[in-house]
Amino acid sequence: MIRLGLTSFNEHETLTGKKRSTLYEYAGHLPLVEMDTAYYGIPKQESVKNWVEAVPEDFRFVIKVYSGISCQGEWETYYQSEEEMIQAFLHSMEPLIQSGKLFAFLVQFSASFSCTKENVNYLVKIRQWFSEYPIAVELRSGTWYQPELIKQTLGFMKQQDFSLVIVDEPQIPTNPVPFYPFVTNEVFTLFRFHGRNAAGWLANDKEWRKKRTLYRYNKEEIAELSQAVGAAAEKSKEVGVIFNNNSGGDAAGNALDMQAELNLEYENLNPKQMGLF
Repeated sequence: MIRLGLTSFNEHETLTGKKRSTLYEYAGHLPLVEMDTAYYGIPKQESVKNWVEAVPEDFRFVIKVYSGISCQGEWETYYQSEEEMIQAFLHSMEPLIQSGKLFAFLVQFSASFSCTKENVNYLVKIRQWFSEYPIAVELRSGTWYQPELIKQTLGFMKQQDFSLVIVDEPQIPTNPVPFYPFVTNEVFTLFRFHGRNAAGWLANDKEWRKKRTLYRYNKEEIAELSQAVGAAAEKSKEVGVIFNNNSGGDAAGNALDMQAELNLEYENLNPKQMGLF
């Protein structure tokens, strides 16, 4: 099955017709969402329970893991050990795990997480911590994709039962991470589309959030990406696609473009709000 979705649920007017939407409303249109809330701080279990109850049985979540887990947060401020941090995260996510609505935990590393022995060993630790759960790994350092290392990278991801996230992002000369549609997990595969705005991707001023993913894929690009998604679906039982190009509100429109391109119809979504008559 191919599930299309967006990063967050509340900012997609093109999808719901509302400037701010609820998760219930979002789940009337698409069967997948990426939740980044836990990246900034592990949420209360009650909040996660509310997410689960707001969506239908066939809906799925991609959960971006806490920044401390992906080496981008100072977890020592809040937890006495890495194990305590992991236990707190999994306790928070228990309602989602028990519901069967988890598509995957997403571990998105920064560009500084390069291909080193130390970082390979850290990925092994992640697999041990999350031994029972689906893990998607997004690598933002081009070192993992160098011609002399790519074969080993893919082999390692398969060995560890990771789904190496297939990313589409701006190609920066200093750190190119290619669109590499290779399936490393036959159970599930995750695509993330960030757009192709190189200048916005490199923005580091106070307005960077408005620029980083400011991009709308055109018809030809959607057709190209859809072909890769369809090919992955022949090699992986479940395929999730997250459009993250929403600095200008384009993610929802592009997801609907791909839905039409792939001729996808979703059933068992939440009821949409009815009109007056």
